[in-house]
Amino acid sequence: MFSYCTDPSTLSGISWLSCYLTTAKHMGLYWSLGTVLLLLAITAPTALLFGFAGATAARSNILPFRWFGKTYISIVRGIPDIAFFLFFVIALDQVFEYIRHRIKCPDWSEPVRQGNDFVVCTAAKLPLGNAPQWIHETYGFLLAVLTFAIVFGAFAANVLFGAMRAVPRAQMETAEAYGMSRRQATRRILIPQMWVYALPGLSNLWMVLIKATPLLFLLGVEDIVYWSRELGGSKTPQFTDYPHPDWRMWYFFGLLVFYLCFTKVSEVVLDRIMAGLTKGQATAAGEAQRKAAA
Repeated sequence: MFSYCTDPSTLSGISWLSCYLTTAKHMGLYWSLGTVLLLLAITAPTALLFGFAGATAARSNILPFRWFGKTYISIVRGIPDIAFFLFFVIALDQVFEYIRHRIKCPDWSEPVRQGNDFVVCTAAKLPLGNAPQWIHETYGFLLAVLTFAIVFGAFAANVLFGAMRAVPRAQMETAEAYGMSRRQATRRILIPQMWVYALPGLSNLWMVLIKATPLLFLLGVEDIVYWSRELGGSKTPQFTDYPHPDWRMWYFFGLLVFYLCFTKVSEVVLDRIMAGLTKGQATAAGEAQRKAAA
């Protein structure tokens, strides 16, 4: 990075540290921070979409939809996150490859399941063996995002389902008495008001999602936990130009500071959103705002 970093053996103090912190591997660490933030930026709205669909299905008057919604909420919430992550990434990968296998290799005569092995034709592999490395990494990241969204979507569905039930039934009945259809009452009355009841639970879920991002490490994505472990371990002169003792404690301390700062910022933003949603509402928070302003 810097011109004086040509010969690390001649450096010491701040000069050595500045060169050490700008090596290619440390750039990977800094990029991995972006990976975590990108994961959160994509997963949060996707999980919310899954959750809204699951909650709507659980409230449906159509029995199969209601069964599906409640089953989705119950099964995913009842499985440990780590077990689900380790299983579902493999399952998704095999489902995608099997679909491609049926389309691209219709004349394939051998069974896909051969003992413990899952074998598809070469053209059905995801990603292809000759694909660039960035495609492999992007594919793994997208599988992780989809898995996160499905898992946390089930928790969001449970929160939204409870929030929908918390909206007073009398308001829905009044809307229907004014001639609104069930769909119109849901869109104009139920959904705008349910967020007041849902936001505390969704706020907690957002915090849990932030703390769950290190699970990327288990899914093979090179996130900040991976790089902290790799960079923090002791390095000898035989393997690096920047030898150092075991510094994992300091790297993981940096992770602790990062997550604490990020959750603090999240709390401030969520509090402001909650204040905006409850303003003028007939809730305990809205009543507290009215008394404070009086």
